[in-house]
Amino acid sequence: MAGLYFEDLPEGRHFVHDITRTVTETDNLLFSALTHNPQPLHLDAEFCKGTEFGQILVNSMFTFGLMVGVSVGDTTLGTTIANLGMETVRFPSPVFIGDTLRTETRVVERRESRSRPDAGIVIFEHRCINQRGQEVASCRRSALMKKRPV
Repeated sequence: MAGLYFEDLPEGRHFVHDITRTVTETDNLLFSALTHNPQPLHLDAEFCKGTEFGQILVNSMFTFGLMVGVSVGDTTLGTTIANLGMETVRFPSPVFIGDTLRTETRVVERRESRSRPDAGIVIFEHRCINQRGQEVASCRRSALMKKRPV
């Protein structure tokens, strides 16, 4: 497995993920279409010229999905039993077409599962940062993680 087990994820462990991504117009358009989101802020350049941003905004759910997805290879690939929840999801700065995003993850809490002796619960804090050093997204994700097989 590429992912880490519960035992490999102590509180405070920090990951700076190697994968970065420059967001394209196609990414934003396809994601918005696939999720049936017709918001003109994501699709209509003429509409956006009249907004405070003056340009198309990348769909924040794309940013969220990218942030969590980039973290999987270094942390939970094949070792997550289930995501239990996402909380404190924030988008403090907008993402625009052409922005390059990077992700960091920190283990902020963990505990043994009370109902599953083969698993533990890990709370990850994810942060997504653009090329200007601005945080554009963050969340806390709770995951039920496999323990290392005996």
